[in-house]
Amino acid sequence: MKYLIRQKMAIRFLIALLLITSLTTYGQSKNFIDQPYLETTARVDTLVIPDRIYLSILITEADTKGKTSVEKLENKMADKLKAIGIDIEKQLTLNDLGSNFKKYFLRKVDVQKDKEYTLLVHDALTAGKVLMGLESIGISNVNLIKTEYSGLEKLKIDLRQKAVRAAKIQAEAMVIPLDQKLGHALFISDLNTGVQNRMTDRMVRVQMSKEADKDQPIEIEFEKIKIESTVNVKFAIQ
Repeated sequence: MKYLIRQKMAIRFLIALLLITSLTTYGQSKNFIDQPYLETTARVDTLVIPDRIYLSILITEADTKGKTSVEKLENKMADKLKAIGIDIEKQLTLNDLGSNFKKYFLRKVDVQKDKEYTLLVHDALTAGKVLMGLESIGISNVNLIKTEYSGLEKLKIDLRQKAVRAAKIQAEAMVIPLDQKLGHALFISDLNTGVQNRMTDRMVRVQMSKEADKDQPIEIEFEKIKIESTVNVKFAIQ
């Protein structure tokens, strides 16, 4: 009996809460609709050159058929990157250390180790020098992981502001034929502020022939990153 009473009280409380919420929402909507307003949407975008380029470098003894150890390849890589001007303490990080144990147990051969690194460079020219330099010492397993723009967050704010300004200009132009004036903003919504970057899954690999000019940097162009912002603004009409 007590359970039924508590259940009825809970249902009544829920109904009362829904009624209060509905009345509040209706009141807010009514206040908004009671005044004349103009709604407009504006979009702005821009293209930026990526300045954070992440390369994956795989060093494996399999490339030399076990003739050169990972440690020797690692030291050669470090020397080559330093010669290019890379700060390996800040720009190079170790991802994983693994061994081909399956091959060892099945074929009874020596374990061949490998190491994977992530290298951060800041422009396409340096990326080309890295690819060419590593290829020259027998390291060709280099992949592009992703590209980024370091000033992304600040640029998003700037684009939002430009989109709002564009929305205001559009709204002002729309009320001119009506001989009316634009009032203050009643509502602003950030519909979309995003990044379009299609470079994340593309592989970068260098195949150099014996006739290749090793003194010339490899020409690489990374696709520009598109950043856009779309806003919706409702202005009062006076």
